[in-house]
Amino acid sequence: MELEGKVALVTGASRGIGRAIAVELARAGAEVAVNFAASEDAAREVASEIEALGRKAYLVKFDVAEPEGVAQGVKEVEETFGRIDILVNNAGITRDGLLVRMKEEDWERVLSVNLKGAFLVTKAVIPGMMKRRWGRIINVSSVVAFSGNPGQSNYAASKAGLVGFSRSLALEVARRGITVNVVAPGFIETDMTAALPEKAREALLSQVPMGRAGTPEEVAHAVVFLASDKASYITGTVLHVNGGLW
Repeated sequence: MELEGKVALVTGASRGIGRAIAVELARAGAEVAVNFAASEDAAREVASEIEALGRKAYLVKFDVAEPEGVAQGVKEVEETFGRIDILVNNAGITRDGLLVRMKEEDWERVLSVNLKGAFLVTKAVIPGMMKRRWGRIINVSSVVAFSGNPGQSNYAASKAGLVGFSRSLALEVARRGITVNVVAPGFIETDMTAALPEKAREALLSQVPMGRAGTPEEVAHAVVFLASDKASYITGTVLHVNGGLW
């Protein structure tokens, strides 16, 4: 298998896209550290799926926006598996609202989890990758980073920030054998999108040229590709998984 012997850490891996990414990385041969912040039961289910595939799973609880928790969590994973080869910064939240009524704490919390979180986890993981001269960092952005979306100025800003962060970091570490890329999902069937009002769902689907929502597994396949040696000459780029939605 293409990721045999590799160790991956996936943040926000207890549900949705993160869950699919963790399972598909295991299916490709990786051992997986499953990060979660609150949903331990859901994270255990993901670990069970990974173990059913014959791979090792490790549950690691931390809030990606908390520096001390991140440092301790990454240390635990490295002590358990010996290293981290693949990092997927997937953890993300929304706190939607029109800017004129948006609370400052809603802006700060979304930026802290979605953007600062990726910075903190990457900074903790990357020294080991640099030492071993091999690593794959994949940051999960969103189509709204490019299209914008009313009521999501905080979310869109955080996801657009991930693109600039990734492109800059890619230039810093390219000579160390580390690639840094972005996957930008469009309208994907998750708990988050399932909670949308039916009219909002229909309006979104009408904008997708393929006429359907994507699946978490379709996003996960893109992540597995970027984590593999097949993508060894790809860095600083954005892979859009959106059915043509712009």
